[in-house]
Amino acid sequence: MKKFGLIGYPLGHSFSRNFFNEKFQSENIDAEYVNFEIPTIEDFPQVIVSNPTLEGLNVTIPYKEKVIPYLNELAPDAAAIGAVNVIKFERNKGKLKLIGHNSDVIGFTRSIEPLLESFHTKALILGTGGASKAINYGLKTLGIETLFVSRSAHNEHTITYSELTPEIMDEYKIIVNCTPVGMYPQADKCPEIPYEYLTPRHLLYDLLYNPNTTLFMRKGSEHGAVVKNGLEMLLLQAFGAWDIWNK
Repeated sequence: MKKFGLIGYPLGHSFSRNFFNEKFQSENIDAEYVNFEIPTIEDFPQVIVSNPTLEGLNVTIPYKEKVIPYLNELAPDAAAIGAVNVIKFERNKGKLKLIGHNSDVIGFTRSIEPLLESFHTKALILGTGGASKAINYGLKTLGIETLFVSRSAHNEHTITYSELTPEIMDEYKIIVNCTPVGMYPQADKCPEIPYEYLTPRHLLYDLLYNPNTTLFMRKGSEHGAVVKNGLEMLLLQAFGAWDIWNK
């Protein structure tokens, strides 16, 4: 039996295990998908040693960047992004090679592209973690200028939430939430942006999908903005991961 899985911490919110195990059952694929909830990335080598039949892994927060030093190779997209969410296992004459890929960027670009209008030329990216790197890369491939928003500014490409002026909100018509703020069970929270400056020309994209409509999205809708959650992106990146493992 083939084995696939997910590393991250915590994994209570994980969608992947149910998705893949249902896929395996419905398509009569002799495989299983297991969650490996590891409290520290230093536990990653033990997952590999203890599961010699592993053929692929997904990677979620907080390890999309931290796992890279443990890999033998990075695919071009993953190297450019600096984050990995899919690991392909290649075995040759008993030697194991771990190759890092990023299917987040595939899922995101395919999901947001149909919503883009001619005036969507600049985007604010809320958060600076591994997921935000894939979003930044994806937006740039679509020809969109980006600016990160963080609780503390790190460089010239990042501003703080308190620096979001009416002018910036007007200039940047796409806002992508890459933070966990607003995820169940804390669904009564949302990123601290000045929602009063949103308009029907704004597009708010939340990588979260639980709850289905986050407070971030609800506040956007109240001002006429187009809103979308991350479920379609999640499905598309899962399809992308399966393609990578079976190349």
